[in-house]
Amino acid sequence: MRRILLICSLFIVCILAACSSGGSGSGKEFPSKNIELIAPASPGGGWDATARAIQKIMIDEGLDDQNINVVNKPGGNGEVGWNYLKSKDAHNMAMTSSLLITNELLGTSQINYADLTPLAILTTEWVALAVPEKSPYENVDDLMKAIKKDPSSFSVGISPGLGSNHHLAFVRAAKEYGVDVKDVNFLIYESGGDSVTSLLGAHVDVALHTVSTFSEQHNAGNLNILAVTSDERLEELPDVPTWTEEGVDMVFPHWRGVVGPPDMTDEEIAYWDKTLSTMVETNGWKNLLKNNEWSELYMNHAETMDFLEEQHSMYDELLKDSGLTK
Repeated sequence: MRRILLICSLFIVCILAACSSGGSGSGKEFPSKNIELIAPASPGGGWDATARAIQKIMIDEGLDDQNINVVNKPGGNGEVGWNYLKSKDAHNMAMTSSLLITNELLGTSQINYADLTPLAILTTEWVALAVPEKSPYENVDDLMKAIKKDPSSFSVGISPGLGSNHHLAFVRAAKEYGVDVKDVNFLIYESGGDSVTSLLGAHVDVALHTVSTFSEQHNAGNLNILAVTSDERLEELPDVPTWTEEGVDMVFPHWRGVVGPPDMTDEEIAYWDKTLSTMVETNGWKNLLKNNEWSELYMNHAETMDFLEEQHSMYDELLKDSGLTK
């Protein structure tokens, strides 16, 4: 009888030990294999640059003992890469941006941010509104009031398309002035470089893109940035006011972050919270932000969940205001 009780006791202990081991339910300590960073776009550009920056800094700082690889999965404005991530485990992460929200709201994708595991917001670029050097408008108040009077007479250059952050930042500001954006003549460019060329040639009245796209020509006096969407003036553009300074209650980040696959465990999420929060405090990461004119916007998993919920509501409203959705 004692022998039977001893065997039963050992069996129960083994079961409890198995249940308590490993963050991924495999009995292995997480992470236990190569880490894959998915850039859901072709090499070059923001997602790819962010993924390769994470890879380099994690390797340089010894933040993970596993090999770290970047994999490009272009297509569908990110959808191909995010669909690929859905079939993976917590050793895989994908870069993301507002497109994860707007694609779904516009009906061009079936993937919602809640279908994945939001892990962190990492960086932002701020959106700048610029005019040609010889534009008669020296501040956004005069410009927006003029657009309100006759919106169809104004051309506004944006890229890469309607529904992008550059477009919706304009929609958000225009709403404050009562501008009917449905009557504005939007010109779509493939890249920020095309927007710069158009401004330098005075082919558009206004253009919106990231600060880094316009800052060099602004500082050279070849075009004028009238406002930026940041919460305070930027070090590289000390002469340019924020929209808030101009009386418009708007802070509009052009953010990038990372998401994991569905159904990650608490232990796996905690691991990435710790690793990514350590990464963003390194000198390597801070130098990267400065060199690319990116701004720090780190949020952990819980903060990112709240942030994406807020962003979803905001984008839903702005897309309706723009006439792109009902």
